[in-house]
Amino acid sequence: MADRYPPTARTRIKRLPKRAQYDREAVHAVLDAGVICHVGYVIDEQPYVTPTLYWRHGERLYWHGSSASRMLRHLKQGVRACVTVSHFDGFVLARSGFHHSVNYRSVMALGEASLVPEEDKLAVLEDFVERLLPGRWPELRPPTRQEVKATTVLWMDLDEVSAKIRTGQPIDDEEDYALPIWAGVLPVRTTVGAPQPDPRLNPGTPLPAYLRDAGAWPAWLAAAPR
Repeated sequence: MADRYPPTARTRIKRLPKRAQYDREAVHAVLDAGVICHVGYVIDEQPYVTPTLYWRHGERLYWHGSSASRMLRHLKQGVRACVTVSHFDGFVLARSGFHHSVNYRSVMALGEASLVPEEDKLAVLEDFVERLLPGRWPELRPPTRQEVKATTVLWMDLDEVSAKIRTGQPIDDEEDYALPIWAGVLPVRTTVGAPQPDPRLNPGTPLPAYLRDAGAWPAWLAAAPR
């Protein structure tokens, strides 16, 4: 497997190309650091963008939802889709308004979604839960046949993909660096708070290790910068 995704006419970054990343490692890092994507598609000449949970397994992106979902019913027909993932890492404050920016990591993937077959669906859903919270699936009540039937899972190959990333300090005009104006980065971080137990939790139910121990946090959270 090549170490990078070959840029295409649709995925090649033209605006600020120095921020472009086509390396698989860089793309995977952005994808693995998140849980929410936005899926773009067109129905009857009307564009839609739907936020949803996603996960990556190898060179495929997966997302799921109710079998009654208009988005899923449309995409499973094999129509073109655009999936984006983005992380906001900080405000970049320059000495002029024009040079203000933000630090971010983003990925755009283009392709056609495919339907996960019924016989593979349960294993794929287990993969989803274990990706979010490793060790949780074995604790859960097994899903019923009707629950699995009521869930649609789609996947899309990571083929036409690019990442765009900005890091670091502001870039001002050279003559502006002498101005007595504060400039720098105001970091923005996603954090996880203390678990809040369900009021109807059975007394004595222990807090799982994957929620109790920071060292057991899932990969998507551990991948986020701190």
